[in-house]
Amino acid sequence: MLAQVLRVVTAVILWLSRLVAGLALSLLLAGDALRAPTDLPGKTRTYTRGLEFEFVGWTLNALGVKLRQASVNDQLFLSEAERSRYVREFFELRARLNRLEDDIAARYADPAIADPDAATANLRAQQAALRSQLAERQALVEAILQEQVAAVFAEQGLDWGGQVFPPPLFHFTPLPLALIISPRNEIRQAAIEMINGDLTLDQQVELEERAARGLNVSTLVTPVGGIGTYPTMVAQSADLNWIVNVIAHEWAHNYFTLRPLGALYDATPELRIMNETAATIIGDEVGPLVMRRYYPDLAPPPPPFRNFIDRTLAPEEQPAPPTFDFRAEMRATRVRTDELLAQGRIEEAEAYMEERRRVFWENGYRIRKLNQAYFAFHGAYNAEPGGGASGADPVGPAVRLLRRRSASLAEFMTTIAWFSSVEELRAYLGLP
Repeated sequence: MLAQVLRVVTAVILWLSRLVAGLALSLLLAGDALRAPTDLPGKTRTYTRGLEFEFVGWTLNALGVKLRQASVNDQLFLSEAERSRYVREFFELRARLNRLEDDIAARYADPAIADPDAATANLRAQQAALRSQLAERQALVEAILQEQVAAVFAEQGLDWGGQVFPPPLFHFTPLPLALIISPRNEIRQAAIEMINGDLTLDQQVELEERAARGLNVSTLVTPVGGIGTYPTMVAQSADLNWIVNVIAHEWAHNYFTLRPLGALYDATPELRIMNETAATIIGDEVGPLVMRRYYPDLAPPPPPFRNFIDRTLAPEEQPAPPTFDFRAEMRATRVRTDELLAQGRIEEAEAYMEERRRVFWENGYRIRKLNQAYFAFHGAYNAEPGGGASGADPVGPAVRLLRRRSASLAEFMTTIAWFSSVEELRAYLGLP
């Protein structure tokens, strides 16, 4: 019981600190609204005014959910097998809802159906029933997954007296969209604004185009999988493997926030890459551990192919390379784009990226927009060899090298968390 109370108290303290910081920022922004903004983030907000996601209200609601759940602790009365079954049933319901909603959308789009409202009446009744069942079960499922993820982090040596700090609180929720701003003459995330997630695609495109024209920048509105608020935001999905990965990823951000790496997240582009690459490595490592321990039959299979030679196999048994290597092609695209921009050939670089987008599209990768803003956002996630959208960025490989040299995940996290610059990381690794 004492442990439960301590978890709630620490959660409240961390949340209050974030709320105070958020309110201070809101007051600062309110003051800025009285005068014309001069920096790019401030100018960007003139285009998103009225569309911004309301974080304070969301956090108050999510914290209320967590406090109510902590006061009853239903999961304590369930065996491990019952917990596993309850979580599985929840994600089966989510998968059913996804299929049902796809069916409803298809019927509304079908020109042969004259009255889609009537044609989908029964389906929409089923949809409402499934949503009600999911809402009823969600808090307990969150509590179970929180404890399972915390247990794996504790096994990795990241606990204090048996407790993981901060507690890995998260909440399933429809997520906001991110408006990414990059200068046109270089790839750099100069601004990011979180906006309402219910904007239709045509509204997203209209916002992108208005901001691009008005600010002479590259823009992209993109979905996100999670946000490191406290409790963290996690997208609603039927993919349990992906969900536990995101929970661990976002908890890593909460862990870093209390240390220099996270506190300085936006100080430089390199620190943002360090943060996101480290959190991705952590999620990719902890997620499968959670699945293998609690849901072994649902754990992810090995990758479908390997980009190295397995010397235990005969040449004719070697796995065939992919016909279209997305990461290699994206890396080549990023490297060439960087070269063109460095030479001041902006229009040529933009035409090249659109040409390459069509190549990706023809090979099954439905990328709506490939531009400087796309690379500025996706390039920060550099946890896998090959570069991908990161191109020739050296920061991600340095973070991966630190993980390889660390004896454990805990050593990796506690080491990188205290770096306040990429220069400190490189000096620690003995890199020039």
